[in-house]
Amino acid sequence: MPAKCLVILAMLVFGCGTSDSGPEPADSHARMLALLTDVATDAAKNHPFLGTGTLPELKRELHNLSLPSKSKSHPIPSKTRVDLHRQIGEAELRLGQTAEAIRHLEAALAAAISAEEGPDADLVEQIRFRLAVACIRKAEDENCVQCRNGESCLLPIRDGGIHEKRSGSEQAAKQLNLILRLNPKHLSARWLLNVVQMTLGQYPDAVPEHLRIPLSAFESDEEFPKWQNISSDRSLDLVSLSGGVVADDLNGDGWIDILVSSWEPTGQVRCYLGTGDGRFVDHTAESGLIGIMGGLNLVQADYDNDGDVDILVLRGAWLGNEGRIPNSLLQNDGRAGFRDVTFDVGLGKTHFPTQTAAWADYDNDGDVDLFIGNEQFPSQLFRNDGTGHFVDVAWFANVAVSTGVKGVTWGDYNNDRFPDLYVSSLTGSNSLFRNNRDGTFTDVAQHLGVSTPSRSFPCWFWDYNNDGQLDLYVSGYWSNLHYFVADYIGEEHEAETDRLYSGDGEGGFRDVTTEVGLDHVTLPMGSNFGDLDNDGFPDFYLGTGYPAYEGIMPNRMFRNRAGTGFADVTTSGGFGHLQKGHGVAFADFDNDGDQDIFIEMGGAFPGDAFSNALFENPGSGHHWLKVMLQGRESNRLGIGVRLCATIADSQGTRSVYKWVNSGGSFGANPLTCQHIGVGSADSIQVLEVYWPTSDSTQTFTDVSVDQCLQIAEGDDNYQTLPKQLHSDP
Repeated sequence: MPAKCLVILAMLVFGCGTSDSGPEPADSHARMLALLTDVATDAAKNHPFLGTGTLPELKRELHNLSLPSKSKSHPIPSKTRVDLHRQIGEAELRLGQTAEAIRHLEAALAAAISAEEGPDADLVEQIRFRLAVACIRKAEDENCVQCRNGESCLLPIRDGGIHEKRSGSEQAAKQLNLILRLNPKHLSARWLLNVVQMTLGQYPDAVPEHLRIPLSAFESDEEFPKWQNISSDRSLDLVSLSGGVVADDLNGDGWIDILVSSWEPTGQVRCYLGTGDGRFVDHTAESGLIGIMGGLNLVQADYDNDGDVDILVLRGAWLGNEGRIPNSLLQNDGRAGFRDVTFDVGLGKTHFPTQTAAWADYDNDGDVDLFIGNEQFPSQLFRNDGTGHFVDVAWFANVAVSTGVKGVTWGDYNNDRFPDLYVSSLTGSNSLFRNNRDGTFTDVAQHLGVSTPSRSFPCWFWDYNNDGQLDLYVSGYWSNLHYFVADYIGEEHEAETDRLYSGDGEGGFRDVTTEVGLDHVTLPMGSNFGDLDNDGFPDFYLGTGYPAYEGIMPNRMFRNRAGTGFADVTTSGGFGHLQKGHGVAFADFDNDGDQDIFIEMGGAFPGDAFSNALFENPGSGHHWLKVMLQGRESNRLGIGVRLCATIADSQGTRSVYKWVNSGGSFGANPLTCQHIGVGSADSIQVLEVYWPTSDSTQTFTDVSVDQCLQIAEGDDNYQTLPKQLHSDP
């Protein structure tokens, strides 16, 4: 039966695609604004991460305990006072009331130590640790959030990153030393003590030798040019909580722009237009985005094939049943003006908590379809009907996985022209859904040995070794600082590491994780890959952390060693930001021929906000090529197209492969312009463009480097674009 007939059958059997019941406002955008306003209002109290919750009740209970009549007639158990102060301290810290949090945690500690029944050693240690973490946050607020510079929070902390206001770190060091005096195996306290002494400029001497993490542990595997965080110079250092980023040409002028989100329901989605020289102007007010709030992740595509970049905002992750908040599909007018069309196009009927989605033309009919991975609810596969409307066919397609999905990515791993789907889960086995080419999929992850790690997060398809076969990266996510520290300093641990599966060219995979040096505990949420040095081999950057405040660990950069392995260049390159990292994008923001890196920063709680970072590429001297694709029979931006550049350089004659996608599953690289590094080659011998939908290949020979090309599907020749214009006039 033809695929389209099967889809129609699915609509009849499962009731997919029916319109919402009841009257709807005529305007989808207005309907979304009203709904998001209601969500924001409710979140002020009831949001489990952001709301006040039971804090007012806890304060009243503590106040009542202090009334003279009660304390005289009914002696108050010390445990009750300890518990109340501790709970209030934790709640105040979560909300960013750091001074109040410290005051209550100090009171809890004092009460626990002086308990009539004697101190509970484990409880005292736990409260000391929470107090130390609160003091560290005080130090961050005073020195990094408010007084940030390009060296703030970069591991190892030195020079401009050393704190001027010292009391927070000094208080933290005192508590951490007391913990470690009794329990020197407390790895989290040991790690934080070393970091805190760095902020005071007293590492390593102030750390007792048996607790000292040697400087060698912080060194990179190899030297690498230092990159600078220039976000404050470019007015991109927005302080926010965790969110997503899309880097792409949003207004068709050829420059790369930035769209960012922040997950709190009052977090305004913001648009910054690039001026082409690395500067940006805030276009949010003019973009039509005012009132479009929230979103833990963003992914882009040209869903209506009109030649511009549309944006999907993903909401509700981590919130369980309370996270059933509609996502937003933002239609672009071609000039970076956006209108929410979610309810117009069929994406607003049923919504579940999510933070991950990916676009692909899974049925090769010329328009992009959408898979949304949901948490503890059935995932959704929205088939594009060709008119810009969507029908959920996930149940029919056999991809309605309902584990805690955290990452999704499309890639044609078996080279049959039809994209396959990998789904990464935090609470179950991962899935690799092979496309059956009839609208259905079969999970082959167990059979092909790619179902682990069992707790995983970001994932992506790429060709790390340029052999023409797609490989698969999947991150592990055992969210505990203890596991990270143990791995970082070379001690044994039970956590699963990240995985790299190399495609074997026969539709199978081989686990090469240890072989290439990626068997580490990295705990990434944000992630993406690009080419740091234009050598043609993809490198990758991980934005690390987990919601708890103690999850202080460096974001990690891994440089590709010509397909033979990876070197950690986190500290030598200046990438080891200690604040929590989220959406990551590689793009040439200043149009100088190399890729820079933007990372959206900030944690999950109101008190864990931080400023976004933009790392400027200092350059490598290598050559490059940029390609803008224009699909005709295929989808307009060429998602799924394969580029192959055959070059001759110092490494000999070789090929560089690039599949068109937005990169990793938490952060989005440009779709409008594909960046290919070609090393020291001064020309490209052969450039091949393979279009899966039309099953056709365009071949161009003797292509000059360091230029921008526009290639339309089916044309015999390409168009050379001026450096300042990478897209249609």
